Amino acid sequence: MGRKGDETRGRLLDATRDLIEAGGYYGAGLNQVIAASGMPRGSLYFHFPGGKDHMVAEALKRGGREIDQIVRDLSDAAPDTLTLVTGLLALLADRLEGSLWRKGCPVATVALEMAATSDPLQEVCAEVYGSWEQALRDRLIADGHPDADDLATTVLALIEGALLLARAHRSREPIDRVARRVALLLGG
Repeated sequence: MGRKGDETRGRLLDATRDLIEAGGYYGAGLNQVIAASGMPRGSLYFHFPGGKDHMVAEALKRGGREIDQIVRDLSDAAPDTLTLVTGLLALLADRLEGSLWRKGCPVATVALEMAATSDPLQEVCAEVYGSWEQALRDRLIADGHPDADDLATTVLALIEGALLLARAHRSREPIDRVARRVALLLGG
């Protein structure tokens, strides 16, 4: 695919990601994606011959990779896991607040809506969450935590829950509270 094709595909995926993050699977209709991306309908069918689920799956993967890269970049710069997680929470809180409480997790809404009814989308959501959990686990292991598996799952669940509560309350306070508990959990 040429540069123009990559740009078109990227615009469609970015529009889809923004729409599913703000309104879930059902908030990202094909007409909304076309309008948000500014791309013609034919481009959508050309780049995603598998239809809406194909496009949503690719948008979830793209959003997942972006967060994964943020986690890995923070991990490279942070002296310990606690600094990584508190930095991540602050960044996600800024992102959520800056979006007027529309952008929490790029995966959560679709996971909640579609995990029981769409095996392919459930698998993509599980893959994305697994990647984030692995990044946390890797850092916990590097820091010498003997219970890295359990801690990685717990920390990811706390982050996801904090984002959900912050979005529901339209307040950073749940994220700030989780940051304080993570500090205790990780020995800070």
